[in-house]
Amino acid sequence: MSEPVRTMLLRAENIRMAFGGFLAVADAGLEVAEGEIVGLIGPNGAGKTTFFNCLAGDLKPSAGRVLFEETDITEASPEAHAALGIGRTFQVPATFDEMTILENVMVGAFLRHPREKEAREAARRALALTGLERLAEHKAKSLGTPGRKRLGIARVMATEPRLVLLDEALAGLNPAEIRQAIELVRVIHRSGVTLVIVEHIMEVILTLAERIVVFNQGRVIAEGKPNEIVNDPAVIDAYLGRSHARRAHQP
Repeated sequence: MSEPVRTMLLRAENIRMAFGGFLAVADAGLEVAEGEIVGLIGPNGAGKTTFFNCLAGDLKPSAGRVLFEETDITEASPEAHAALGIGRTFQVPATFDEMTILENVMVGAFLRHPREKEAREAARRALALTGLERLAEHKAKSLGTPGRKRLGIARVMATEPRLVLLDEALAGLNPAEIRQAIELVRVIHRSGVTLVIVEHIMEVILTLAERIVVFNQGRVIAEGKPNEIVNDPAVIDAYLGRSHARRAHQP
């Protein structure tokens, strides 16, 4: 039986990003269907984060275009992206430390719910989804790294996104915290959200992503399912290394 046809949600075409004479991204593209989890990987300086920021609206590409449901959003602001249903997290989550965790998440909820009561209810739903509900009245400054990352995700989820761009949301976590975070990403995906993940932890990408796009020196050098990527000679040479590729095949 053939798989159902998915609606194309996000498409980036021929993205080029230059900083002076340095070409950080060279004619890179990406297609993300509704309901997918797509991983972006590559060595440091490969261009994946710059490309990711072009998708999120934080950078305007030098050339190329980004479309969301066939609407050109290349020049749209991050606020416009959020209004359309595109949320993003950051490697270092920004929090309002003297505000409660609930109030922090309400900042995101106000995007869809301008009235305080409705925003509070939406924020509580996001806290329940991310496992922070019992800490709702605690100050944000009480959270450690795992909690701050969850708070950043909760604030994004309170905007009721259709697509979430996760920027190294699991970096800095220990193995137990990573397992919990992986489950959180799965919960978010099951809620109907499409995900694009930039992550250095290969085990995370191999566990979560249905499809992986590999960057090197500003270009996409490979794309495919996880088992295809770990066997791709170009990816092994540029990023994984042969020892990692062998580990990926071990039970």
